[in-house]
Amino acid sequence: MAKSNPARSRVESDRLNTPTDLSPEATKVISEGLTVLLSDLFALYLKTKNFHWHMSGPHFRDYHLLLDEQSDEIFAITDDVAERARKIGGTTLRSLGEAKAKSRLADNDAEYVSPLDMLAELRDDNKTLAANMREFHEVTDEHKDVSTTSLLEEWIDQAERRTWFLYEITRTATQSGH
Repeated sequence: MAKSNPARSRVESDRLNTPTDLSPEATKVISEGLTVLLSDLFALYLKTKNFHWHMSGPHFRDYHLLLDEQSDEIFAITDDVAERARKIGGTTLRSLGEAKAKSRLADNDAEYVSPLDMLAELRDDNKTLAANMREFHEVTDEHKDVSTTSLLEEWIDQAERRTWFLYEITRTATQSGH
């Protein structure tokens, strides 16, 4: 594998500067925030798929299908997040290593996780994701980036819906002793 030439990388990066009326500072801060969000989304997507693939028990079909639906929704956001960074002249993720380093959500590599523990962990991760997006919303709003702010509002709503579904399942199952 060839080593990158720093001077060449700088020139190539200059070629990625999409014109925008946002300030250079806004572009930098917002594209970095979008990259962190994208890292969180990939972490949550993979964890949701992991739990989808390793679901077991009497409610297998319902939980398996729910997690498949939720993972599809999470993955559908990823391209919009990355492309938003590019639309404003920023850059975004280039590798799994970078995504791992920037993600704020913990992996779960356990050999076995009970179905309710899976759902509770995803509930908490989606709640954290929504909170992180709310904080980022303040940044995009401050820089008058109405497009990213508007997108965040939709993505927050989606994360809250996932949290709600997972909460209702875990609350109901806990109350009924399952």
